[in-house]
Amino acid sequence: MTAYADLFREHAKHVWGLCYRMTGSASDADDLVQETFARAMAHPPARTDEPWRPWLVRVAVNLARDQLRRRKRAPYTGPWLPSPIETDDAAAPDEDVERRYGMLESVSFAFLIAVEALTPRQRAVLLLRDVLEYSVQETATALDLSEANVKTTHHRARAAMEAYDAARSVPTRDLQEKTREALQRFAASLATGDAAAVEAMLAASARTLNDGGGEFRAALKPVVGADKVARFHLGLMKKFYGGGGQRFAFRMLNGLPAIVVDVETARERLAPRSVIRCDLDGSGLIRDVHTVLATQKLVAVRA
Repeated sequence: MTAYADLFREHAKHVWGLCYRMTGSASDADDLVQETFARAMAHPPARTDEPWRPWLVRVAVNLARDQLRRRKRAPYTGPWLPSPIETDDAAAPDEDVERRYGMLESVSFAFLIAVEALTPRQRAVLLLRDVLEYSVQETATALDLSEANVKTTHHRARAAMEAYDAARSVPTRDLQEKTREALQRFAASLATGDAAAVEAMLAASARTLNDGGGEFRAALKPVVGADKVARFHLGLMKKFYGGGGQRFAFRMLNGLPAIVVDVETARERLAPRSVIRCDLDGSGLIRDVHTVLATQKLVAVRA
């Protein structure tokens, strides 16, 4: 038992990170890590004297593919957003701009939303090849595919990521500072009810997505256009946050600053906790505003 405890301490963080990137869900990643190590105890590999990590990755990524397939088949109320996770003060090094996808970039909302368009197999191949930097042979072994199939799947996955690649926003320290400033000004303008100031901060094609998971009141469709997004958030501020009793805290989540909102007394199916975050376009305007409200999505955000 001690050997397996040591195995868990050594590899659990790596396995969790892979499962989170595969599913975009912190709670799913928690479950998948437990299932991976349960299998290690019940059905260990034939050669336990060899490194465990390749075997653990193989088990975890295939369990995650199955979970992703199940999730995509199940109906979901409203827009789906990833689970926010704490990334503290981490920032992507400047050289990550030159590589395909860095470790911090691959947990960003923009990246996780982009890879939702991939099939589970494409997502697994892309993560192994371009994030974890597995070779074609290593990827083929992990996913039980031929090398030719890995190459074809990888090519299709990269093609599906072209729109994301054209507007990549690597979470460097500079982008983090710009995002924090924009989010602070956005929140301040909402608090004062300055509609013109709010709209001026938004890109013309700005959109907002709200993930309440059917649990709380939230827009069931994307709100698109600077004027509509401004009116939507000003309305929310007036209706739900105008009476006080809320705590607003800036946190570094998924590589970028975000606001964690805690409501002392929830009403009218108002979420007691939510996360508000944004992505900027190339000119520094807010391109996307995301609000995550579903309880299950916030399990990785500390109290």
